[in-house]
Amino acid sequence: MTTLALEPLASSVSFDDSNMWVQLSDGRQLGVPLAYFPRLANATPQQRENYLISGGGSGLHWEDLDEDISVFALLAGHVDRSVMPNDPVKRAA
Repeated sequence: MTTLALEPLASSVSFDDSNMWVQLSDGRQLGVPLAYFPRLANATPQQRENYLISGGGSGLHWEDLDEDISVFALLAGHVDRSVMPNDPVKRAA
């Protein structure tokens, strides 16, 4: 059996009151709580909408907010560590 793994690439980003929605080029849509990314959660709607899709769709960048998010990391469940109070990596620092 042969399977084809496509690299997840973003084609657009939108927001509602509590989530960031990333449209992927393969038709999937990923919803991520804004609470996972404090810079986005605290941004104005205009700042959130001022993003760039980088790396051919592999990354998301907000120049005004100094925020960069990897699409692959989103799919893997990675979030901003500053929102994870019990993060062992953060405690060891």
